[in-house]
Amino acid sequence: MRVLVLAVGRLKERAFSELCQEYLKRIQRHCPVSVQEVKTAAALRKHLAAGDITVALEVKGETWTSTQLAGNVRDWIESGAPRLVFLIGGSEGLPADVSAEATLRLSLSNFTLPHRLARVLLLEQLYRAFSIWRGEPYARED
Repeated sequence: MRVLVLAVGRLKERAFSELCQEYLKRIQRHCPVSVQEVKTAAALRKHLAAGDITVALEVKGETWTSTQLAGNVRDWIESGAPRLVFLIGGSEGLPADVSAEATLRLSLSNFTLPHRLARVLLLEQLYRAFSIWRGEPYARED
């Protein structure tokens, strides 16, 4: 399975970009993952395909622990679906119809996060999820 982070907008700040690249490099050891940027929220739908497992990042989504994320990522990967797609909206969030049609709505925090910070946090949590799943020392979960 491939993992795709589909994000509205570009990362302009070098520090955020470097953090994302570091976590992408780490995740690549476990699973093919990529980030694709689109200019507008309306363009998100064009990049989704039948059979994708889609996770819309929403403030009012479900809240999970890192361990729960690890278990669900493992289950999704083992399900045989072609792609796991995480959707990050821009400053206006995700379009309501895209969010409603997602497999799951997930919250990274009860705080409203800027999309660039949400991207870094998501990639770090994906790396942590793979570390938990594989029993690697990075994850210090109970």
